[in-house]
Amino acid sequence: MKKILVAYDGTEAADHALATAIDLAKAFDAAIGVVSVVPVHPGRSPVDPWDDPTAHARQLAQARRALTEAGIEPQLHQPSGDPARVIELTAEEGGYDTVLLGSRGLSGVERVLQGSVSEHVATHSKSTVIITR
Repeated sequence: MKKILVAYDGTEAADHALATAIDLAKAFDAAIGVVSVVPVHPGRSPVDPWDDPTAHARQLAQARRALTEAGIEPQLHQPSGDPARVIELTAEEGGYDTVLLGSRGLSGVERVLQGSVSEHVATHSKSTVIITR
């Protein structure tokens, strides 16, 4: 474990993933990157009006504060697109060997209707994927 990518959206689940990444980075002397994806939905307005780039910039700043307080200087990523695919692509292009995501605990029906980012990344990423709860 040399490079860890944390998918971060400011939720409690993402905070737990970030804390786990900090522990792993210290144990393995690994670098950390943080990604906050601005969702883009084809066929609709390009960016969800309730989920704009400014909110993601704040999330990345929040993650950076937590990491720098832990003595880690992260690499930050704020791409846009389909969150699951973009997390997977960011990990691959950035050479991250491990991806951490928090689970939102969706029910079966919610996963069908909304899709599960963590499930997609876990089943499609070439990296090792850790889903925290």
